[in-house]
Amino acid sequence: MSESFSEPWRLVHLATEGVSIDVLQRGQLAYFRQLGFKVTAVAAPGPSLSRAADREQVDAIAIPMAREMSPWRDAVSLFRLWRLFRRLKPDIVNAGTPKAGLLGMMAARLAGVPVRVYTQRGLRLESCTGLKELLLTWTERLACLCADRVICVGASLRAACLARRLVSANKALVLADGSSKGVDSARFGKFPPADELCNLRHTLGLTADAPLIGFVGRMTRDKGLNELQLAFKSLRDRHPQARLLLVGDFEAGDPVEARTIAALRNDDRVLITGFVADTAPYYHLMTVLAFPSYREGFPNVPLEAACAGVPAVGFAATGTIDAIQDGVTGRIVPLHDVAAMARELERYLADAELRQRHGTAARERAIRDFTPERIWHELHTQYLELLHSKGVEIPTRVTIPSVSSRPVDQVAA
Repeated sequence: MSESFSEPWRLVHLATEGVSIDVLQRGQLAYFRQLGFKVTAVAAPGPSLSRAADREQVDAIAIPMAREMSPWRDAVSLFRLWRLFRRLKPDIVNAGTPKAGLLGMMAARLAGVPVRVYTQRGLRLESCTGLKELLLTWTERLACLCADRVICVGASLRAACLARRLVSANKALVLADGSSKGVDSARFGKFPPADELCNLRHTLGLTADAPLIGFVGRMTRDKGLNELQLAFKSLRDRHPQARLLLVGDFEAGDPVEARTIAALRNDDRVLITGFVADTAPYYHLMTVLAFPSYREGFPNVPLEAACAGVPAVGFAATGTIDAIQDGVTGRIVPLHDVAAMARELERYLADAELRQRHGTAARERAIRDFTPERIWHELHTQYLELLHSKGVEIPTRVTIPSVSSRPVDQVAA
């Protein structure tokens, strides 16, 4: 046991939408609550925020925020956040997602919050051009300027931020081996009972031996659905038993081309599930994961597939090149290269030994390097170091479980 404080530090975790709190910070908020922090989750109102707060047993406050650019609504949200921080007087504000990162860091700085952390989960500007790219570049720079620390969720994302001069090298870091949340290997690595998999195959209309190319995630243009449709089209005649499984649904924001949607919906070898609450069993049906995203921070889907022993093929995009080790846990192909994507997917369909070797390596790496607790522990260390650097003392009276072999006061020192 290690000593803690009678009046806990106040920690605010902020995201634009509640789903980011619910999904990306699952377990993390409870972890810091158990360490003695007074934790508050802030996001736009909705059931995801309430669900996350109930599960993590932390406070939740709803502040409306627009995901897209909206000067008037953004100004109102900024004022509400500033007023909230003035009332709560948090010791730490950690903001993630682009809009919450900008507004949260500005409001925290204006409100005099001692420690401001921007969790950089990906650069939307990478797939933009012209005025929008310029505007997003300057908003990212402003968010980073207002932060004391910028936590990039992957090494290639940090490199991209530095290359674009969004943040100084001494302010940006990556926790552990990266990832926005790690991966729950017990959930995604547990092999479902045979009858459950059989029933799932039956529901999807799959035969027992049908090779399956899988995709999991938001079905948008930036996720590469246009290229994936063309890649599957080019190899389907050579592999008549193969199927393409899309776990998710098409979204209105950043839409996939209408002709691509029509081609996928009209192809009897393409299976579209719609929204799925628990994607874990679907990975165990897959022969190979297709991950043609144009940009990422550090994608979770390749790690989830890895836990199930499934290799992945992805574009050489920021973030993806960290999640997939080329030639070890999968294959990386040039961005937007449909022919290369099809070629590597076909290699895994045809070569069982390669699938086994890369799938095993992927599973071992995911379990070894990407436990959520490892990331949380390093984040905790960052919090303590930043608090100490700002002269925020560590009160001592009550006790909490220690997460480090060193006493809390020594970690902070």
